[in-house]
Amino acid sequence: MTAPLQHYFIYTGHNSYLTGNQLIGGCSVKQIIKSLKKGVRVIELDLWPASSKEGIHVLHGGTMTTPVELEECLTAIKEHAFVKSPYPVIITLEDHLTPNLRDIVAKMVTEIFGDTLYHPEAGDHNEFPSPEALKHRILLSTKLPKEHLDEVRQMIISLLTFIINGSQEDNISSLNHDLTQLFEIDFEDENEDVANENPGQKTTPGYTQLIGIHATKPDKKLSKALTVESGKAKRLSLGEQTLERAASLYGTDLVRFTQKNILRVYPKGTRITSTNFKPLRAWMHGVQMVAFNMQGYGKSLWMMHGMFRSNGKCGYVKKPDFLMSMGPNNEVFEPKVPLDVKKTLKVRVYMGDGWRKDFSQTHFDTYSPPDFYTKLYMVGVPADVRKVRTREIVDDWIPIWNQEFSFPLTVPELALLKIVVREHDAGKDDFAGQTCLPVSELKTGIRVVRLRDKKGKKFKSVKLLMRFMLE
Repeated sequence: MTAPLQHYFIYTGHNSYLTGNQLIGGCSVKQIIKSLKKGVRVIELDLWPASSKEGIHVLHGGTMTTPVELEECLTAIKEHAFVKSPYPVIITLEDHLTPNLRDIVAKMVTEIFGDTLYHPEAGDHNEFPSPEALKHRILLSTKLPKEHLDEVRQMIISLLTFIINGSQEDNISSLNHDLTQLFEIDFEDENEDVANENPGQKTTPGYTQLIGIHATKPDKKLSKALTVESGKAKRLSLGEQTLERAASLYGTDLVRFTQKNILRVYPKGTRITSTNFKPLRAWMHGVQMVAFNMQGYGKSLWMMHGMFRSNGKCGYVKKPDFLMSMGPNNEVFEPKVPLDVKKTLKVRVYMGDGWRKDFSQTHFDTYSPPDFYTKLYMVGVPADVRKVRTREIVDDWIPIWNQEFSFPLTVPELALLKIVVREHDAGKDDFAGQTCLPVSELKTGIRVVRLRDKKGKKFKSVKLLMRFMLE
């Protein structure tokens, strides 16, 4: 855990305060607490002015979601940040506040978090600190306020005006325009609310000095936003659809960008019911923060749970070395290039048990015992994806399959084995349990595999007897 932060996949939440859907769901600290107790290390808060003069609400802007007070959220984070993992919690802020309210935020986070709040050192740094160095620390990540950037830009222009002789001063106007474009690309808000900016107000330096990870968002020039620049490392945010486009057009640029910077990808706005996208494409391009709606369930969320069962469930998983290495000619991993098979995972499914204890006698079939079968999904890079299933065992609470399957793997470091048991029915087959296991963490030999419900909670008794062999 001693490598810089950008070397890790980080367990990341999206709109962490929402308890339901994205439009009319409630906002509550309970969901934040649940996420932290599961090991989530990145909590997202959307900050909006409240009706009172100094009030600050957390809610999904432009919707009918009910707000929760920022102070409640920060207090909940302080009390539960390290109950599951000692490694740093990062709070990503979508800032829609006026400068005077940012001053209140600066005072609030300083008072609530105290010494646990990370204060970045002065000067530029090419890399972030490591999770080990940031143990039991809380970091803030957001965009620099617009008026702060205006001051920085003016300082640069003033300096250049002083350096350039008078005959070249006519070029200052075009230089100003270029710098404006540069800063808009580097520091565009993730959901900027220009109406809240008052040119007569300025944010206290205390707020900007508390930003541990500077956030950015690209404009239409995506390729420029993915350029690796000298100086301080940063966090870039992309929507899932923009990531798809970037992966298609600039795959190696994504990999190279994430070797120095942090990339965050969030669900598209049409996921009103708080569903999630498949995370593997993001991970295979080195994306550290795949932001997920943690309040629901579904196959994509099962994959997320599976990935972060690695490394002691601490919320940080080291990226494979090939995503961080660079060749003699600065070449990086090319996700589209076919690779040779490195390992083969052999999985034997012996039997299952425990349903009679955890389910009612009539849960699956009213008049007869259930008809179970097991489906195995290999999730990973496209070349490794495969699904198989056992035969169906009819009328038996303790099914015995004793079947073996092989999975050739080109990138075992990113492979997840998803296991789903279903019960055959005349209509739609019934769900009977699931789990998702990182192949890198599988121990060879015969193992008891505990199954979980749709939301990821372990059943008390339901389990499979399986054997794993890696060749």
